[in-house]
Amino acid sequence: MAVKVIVDSKTTYPAACNSVETLLVEVSSLDTLLPSVAVALLEKGVSLRCDSTSKQALTAKLDTHLAAILQDADTSDYDTEHLSLILAIKTVSNISEAITHINTHGSHHTDVILSSNAPLAEQFMSSIDSAGVFWNTSTRMADGMRFGFGTEVGISTNKIHARGPVGLEGLMIYKYKIRGGGHITANYGEGEGQKSFLHENIPI
Repeated sequence: MAVKVIVDSKTTYPAACNSVETLLVEVSSLDTLLPSVAVALLEKGVSLRCDSTSKQALTAKLDTHLAAILQDADTSDYDTEHLSLILAIKTVSNISEAITHINTHGSHHTDVILSSNAPLAEQFMSSIDSAGVFWNTSTRMADGMRFGFGTEVGISTNKIHARGPVGLEGLMIYKYKIRGGGHITANYGEGEGQKSFLHENIPI
């Protein structure tokens, strides 16, 4: 699932504001999950800018050709919206470190956790200060049409957007949460073999 979701998040439309820009990898996943994710991304033409720990782990696991094209991350890479086929990779020791990094360096737009641990995922979703926080689904799901709003809707990272006299509803902000099962955007659309969106009115 990790390969599928991360590749979709980075490569289906890298110039979009909901494309993944930084991949945080827990130490325990460096030798198990990261190599297959890295190979899939490199095969799609993604430049990987790695911290020293992730680069060392990948160099030991990848073939010589792929390891040779890994790049060293600069500290600015973790604050940059690349909007291209560039992905920064950083190693974290636990979820608390990941949450702190995201809340400090992220854009507060869309963040995702890939995990089979439900309590950990819920902790992440509650602690991340972003407009959209997802579990086991692509960052590219952050989209007005995919949310069923009937049109393209931008997601603001501002806290309060209105000026002038407004009622309570006009001062409200929303945080969207999606709990998925490996859902990716590449499966949906109008093409042959793709799934159609099913938008239904939900009584609230």
